[in-house]
Amino acid sequence: MTPPSTLPLAVGILLFPGFELLDAYGPMELFGAMHGASLSTIAEKTGIVQSAQGPKSIADFSWETPPALDVLLVPGGQGTRREIGNPKLLSALCAMAAGTRIVASVCTGSALLAKAGLLDGKRATSNKQVFAWARSQGPAVRWIEKARWVEDGKFFTSSGVSAGMDMTLAIIAHLSGKNESLRVARYAEYCWNENPDNDPFSP
Repeated sequence: MTPPSTLPLAVGILLFPGFELLDAYGPMELFGAMHGASLSTIAEKTGIVQSAQGPKSIADFSWETPPALDVLLVPGGQGTRREIGNPKLLSALCAMAAGTRIVASVCTGSALLAKAGLLDGKRATSNKQVFAWARSQGPAVRWIEKARWVEDGKFFTSSGVSAGMDMTLAIIAHLSGKNESLRVARYAEYCWNENPDNDPFSP
């Protein structure tokens, strides 16, 4: 059992054009409900970043000058198809991950982590509807198809979209204890799927 962390907890969310809204904002809502947590957004440049669904978000920091982080969250979305070929983003991921206690991804965000080589030799999962594509980005990754989320060392990866919220509550429990996760889930009126192997969307 990991002892509760010392707060405040700094959480950074990577943004890129075409990111999935709930991948980012579902976890942000839950992390933001923690006592003592602070959130920021990071992109190639500060300023406006458009989501896959259309609404725009503001990046607080650039890849070149990211804040010190405890948790780095990488969302998925249609934009991952383009960013998978962006060496600057992959390099920035590696640099930020090196000094971060927890690195997490939602949906096809795990494909970005895999392409960057961060998941080599580790267990990971991704969105079931595009699992074969995600798997192709990291042949050295131990891909787990039936999983709501997967934890391997400091890396947490979740299945598609809403699964990121279940994973986030697991991260909160890992860092600050299960009671804090249950409190946050009650605050959000969210029914937490606490079992990472309970994956109703696996083929």
